Amino acid sequence: MALSGPTFETPAEVRMVSALGADAVGMSTVPEVIVAVHGGIKRILGISCITDMATGESHENVNHEEVIAAAAAAQPYFLKLIQKMLERL
Repeated sequence: MALSGPTFETPAEVRMVSALGADAVGMSTVPEVIVAVHGGIKRILGISCITDMATGESHENVNHEEVIAAAAAAQPYFLKLIQKMLERL
């Protein structure tokens, strides 16, 4: 699901997203795919890094530093993933 951001979801938004059946929330992937389809792109691969596991109502404790740390921890894995994908093209 896409939300406009750039903010952390409130506990009410976390409940709404869950009730609507979304598995993840992002600010850019969904709008980027919409634009790509509108532009005529037929095949799209979306890769996202989940940096904020907003899994409950006590979501207020998430902070920007934790999100940056999660992204930094995922970076080597993402680089390896992209390298392997490019090798297969």
